[in-house]
Amino acid sequence: MKLRTTTAALMIAAFVVPAFAADEFYVVQDVKTKKCTVVDKKPTESSMTVVGPAGAVYKSRTEAETGMKTVKVCTSN
Repeated sequence: MKLRTTTAALMIAAFVVPAFAADEFYVVQDVKTKKCTVVDKKPTESSMTVVGPAGAVYKSRTEAETGMKTVKVCTSN
């Protein structure tokens, strides 16, 4: 009985944990190439800059990609 409960708990955790792993997306611009991309971690290096309305944090990749279309420095290239 314990084995069955433990196995069930591990299976549930395997599906739930990845859902919480990447719940923040950022629109960033490469300083050298001026190309914008969507990333799932806030950049810590100086070669990438967070762009967007007040450094917006998006809940999904789709939302970030839509937001990227409204950022002036990303659409002017």
